Amino acid sequence: MNPFHLAVITAGVTQPSSTRLLADRLTAATVAALAPREVVVEVVDVRDVAHDLTNNVLTGFASPELQVRLDAITEADAVIVATPIYAASYSGLFKMLVDVLPQDALRDTPVLLGATGGTARHSLAIDHALRPLFAHLGALVAPVAVFAASEDWGSTDAGRLGERIERAGRTFAALVTGQPRVERIDPFADVTPFESLLSGASR
Repeated sequence: MNPFHLAVITAGVTQPSSTRLLADRLTAATVAALAPREVVVEVVDVRDVAHDLTNNVLTGFASPELQVRLDAITEADAVIVATPIYAASYSGLFKMLVDVLPQDALRDTPVLLGATGGTARHSLAIDHALRPLFAHLGALVAPVAVFAASEDWGSTDAGRLGERIERAGRTFAALVTGQPRVERIDPFADVTPFESLLSGASR
């Protein structure tokens, strides 16, 4: 079986970056869920090509360094994205990268969404900004996304964040491999309806 190619786009602007940390953990969870299949990961750190992106937007030509990263995204079997949230939306740097991707580059490509922000109120940006963006691009957006606020990295909430990341990785792996959803057992499935009990008692 051919290796599975996973592109990871991280748009954090600081070093180190909580956005990069989230991207790395989402990647690790996805790779673990895809095991034993071999996964080749290509990380596209948007910060590294910020100047190249600006030049591309102005001139329409991608530098060799930027083109390598664009090719990694367009040729990937699936994509993980992580962006900081500013003013209730994804970062401008992240949007510049999306703007210079070839048309239909992400059509029918599974995409897992991740975002970071100062407070939990920014989590709405995933559904109000990120999800519509990738729906417009024709991507297959994973139903489970992860938002990490600054407080989520603390000792109290880190465990819950880890659980959300692992769940997102499992769900994304199921999406990209076409695995059927695991059937949930309904503990009340075999319970006799109350109406039937009443009719039986009246006989």
